[in-house]
Amino acid sequence: MTKLRTIEDFLSQKRLAIVGVSRDPQDFTRKVFNEFQKRGYEVFPVNPKTSEIDGAKCYPRLQEIVPTVDGALLMTVPGVTDKIVRDCKEAGIPRVWMHRGEGIGAVSESAILYCQEQAIEVIAGFCPFMFLPNTGFFHRLHGFVKKVGGNYPK
Repeated sequence: MTKLRTIEDFLSQKRLAIVGVSRDPQDFTRKVFNEFQKRGYEVFPVNPKTSEIDGAKCYPRLQEIVPTVDGALLMTVPGVTDKIVRDCKEAGIPRVWMHRGEGIGAVSESAILYCQEQAIEVIAGFCPFMFLPNTGFFHRLHGFVKKVGGNYPK
């Protein structure tokens, strides 16, 4: 079970990669990327199918970001997540957040196990917007529902 301190530690880092940022400007991954930028994070989009996202250089692989980032937010499908956590290990990234809002999200049981075996801090599920201050009503409501249901990290 993900602990709140692990989430707080991840969000206290200022150099983060966001893996799976879409080329579609209306996609939720772009909203996440832009929100982290607005909040002063140095964020690096990762998508092998484009070279630029909203004016920022987009990297095809985590290993190409130099110096390495402090954490990677994975907004991928589980099959891709399995590969990306290995890229995290190779790149020396010590923290991974497997995003899940609605639907299946990026969480993969085999990727979680790999992270644990490799001493990579892992957050399996949840949306960062639930934990960032001053987010929209929907995100605060999502966090409240998780608290009431006993599914909010402690």
